[in-house]
Amino acid sequence: MDLRKLKTLIDLVSDSNVSELEITEAEGKVRIVKGGGAMVQGFQQPIYQQMQAAPAPVVAVAAAVVEEAAVGHTVKSPMVGTFYRSASPGAKSFVELGSTVKEGETICIIEAMKILNEIEADKSGTISKILCENGQAVEYGQAMFIIE
Repeated sequence: MDLRKLKTLIDLVSDSNVSELEITEAEGKVRIVKGGGAMVQGFQQPIYQQMQAAPAPVVAVAAAVVEEAAVGHTVKSPMVGTFYRSASPGAKSFVELGSTVKEGETICIIEAMKILNEIEADKSGTISKILCENGQAVEYGQAMFIIE
């Protein structure tokens, strides 16, 4: 698990009324417990089980993602939240396929914990791919746009 994500989770637990938080991801399991002013955090490596589904489609998807990333600059989500292409429902999208963007220009919004976070282009260029759907949940580090 990414260190920044782990720190964010610890801060969320310490600043809230939540006394315990457990999250399981592919990389492992994290459990954060708040008690008596001290927090204990644990990390457990995942136990890998035999896959029952055929791995071929997973390999094909992974290859496609690698290919897309190699074509241009990938704009990744800086946080976990909900992806929105416009400022409000029915409003014009910040960018469309083929839009020219400048570094620092708002290209989408990610809502996290009822806060709307404007996400800016970290490189100037042309939007060649939009990899997320409006209203889709996104993870930290997930590819959202390809800029060429």
